[in-house]
Amino acid sequence: MRERVPAPGMASTVEITSATVRRGDILHIGGRVCRVQDLFQLPHGAKQLLFDTGELLTIHVRTHLVAVRMTRRR
Repeated sequence: MRERVPAPGMASTVEITSATVRRGDILHIGGRVCRVQDLFQLPHGAKQLLFDTGELLTIHVRTHLVAVRMTRRR
């Protein structure tokens, strides 16, 4: 007998910038899927993103990316 596991939430596609990026956002970069593990604030509004893989990506104020964000069910 299979046990049903409830879905943790719904996925939505959002446009992110250095001001709106969050931990847990999933980005598709260079054909790879990367999940943001941590964020570091840099001067002039830039942020450095640390992915689960250990890789870093720096985004600036004018950088616009598309991410998948999980939203919790209410």
